[in-house]
Amino acid sequence: MLANDARILIRSAVATAIAGGILIVVGAAIDGGKGALGAALGVTLVAVFFTLSVVAVSLVGRWNQAAMTATALGTYVVKILAVAIIVVSLRNTTVFNTKLFGFTAIICILVWSAGQIATLARSRVPYVVPDTAPQAHDGDVAPEGSQLSTAAEMGNSGAAPDTQTSSGQRYP
Repeated sequence: MLANDARILIRSAVATAIAGGILIVVGAAIDGGKGALGAALGVTLVAVFFTLSVVAVSLVGRWNQAAMTATALGTYVVKILAVAIIVVSLRNTTVFNTKLFGFTAIICILVWSAGQIATLARSRVPYVVPDTAPQAHDGDVAPEGSQLSTAAEMGNSGAAPDTQTSSGQRYP
């Protein structure tokens, strides 16, 4: 796992755990043990699903960065299907408070996402680094035989002016 991915995972998990702890206490206050259990299951569902996504995308990114998007999309589809199956299978349960389960899951999803965004915003290394060739800047010296020109040298015509190399040879 890449260091930036580990930082995202840890910070998002800690933020979700704090919010989840508060929501479990609120669930217990609202509906006793059933409320606390519903909230705890909501926190667990979000933590497991989002952790699996971050780990899967990070691992695939180490081997094949082109497959990262497909992996992210694939884990998203699997999570949506799994949540649909879980919700349908538990809709008539009386073991825990299903409303607190859903409410807690939604809040934890928002907290986890905010943790990811905050971590990426503070990161000094971009999550995606584009491939770019080095560009010439004012004051750069052109290697012999090359044509470095600035926008000011090109004028309005868009054509580069004649360039002289260190050997005195001129190139149009």
